[in-house]
Amino acid sequence: MPLVSLAYPLYASVRAIETKSAVDDQQWLTYWVLYSFITLFELTFAPVLEWLPLWSYAKLFFNCWLVLPQFNGAAHVYEHFVRPMIVNQQVVNIWYIPKKGEQERPDDVISAAQKYIEQNGSKAFENLVNKFKTSNPRRSILEEVEVERRARIQRESEAREVNPFFNPDYHQY
Repeated sequence: MPLVSLAYPLYASVRAIETKSAVDDQQWLTYWVLYSFITLFELTFAPVLEWLPLWSYAKLFFNCWLVLPQFNGAAHVYEHFVRPMIVNQQVVNIWYIPKKGEQERPDDVISAAQKYIEQNGSKAFENLVNKFKTSNPRRSILEEVEVERRARIQRESEAREVNPFFNPDYHQY
C-alpha cells in the first residue's frame, strides 16, 4: 500500500518539480491534497473503518485510480468535488433574519444581474461577462492534461518525420 500511495507519488512529484511543465506539478499537488483528505478521513473515522473488512482494498483501488496517469483520477476528483467545495464555497447563514424593509431587496446574483441589465442594458452585461472571461482564462486540470498530451503527440510525430530510423522508407545498406 505505501508503494502505491507514497513511494510512486513521491518519485513522480520529484520528477514533476524537475520538469518545466506546470501540468504535472498541478497533477501531483492535487494528488497530495486528496491524499491529505483521505488521511484526515481515516484518522477521524478510524474506529468505524476498523469494522469494514474491505476498507483497505477500497483505499488501495482508489489510490491506484488517483495515482496512475492513465486515469487522471486526482484531476477528476479535484475538478468535480474539491474545487467546487473549496474555491466556490458558499456560506449559508441559517440564523439570518431579514429586517423590515430588507425583504424587497434580494441579495442573490441573479437579482443583481437583472438589476444591472435594467440599468445598463444587455450589451453592457455581455461586455462585463466577456471581460471577466478574458481576464480569468484558467483552464481545468483535465484541459491542461489534454493540451499537454496533444503537444507530446505532436512532438513525437515531428520527431518521427525527422529521425530516419522511424521513416518506413529508410533503408540502410
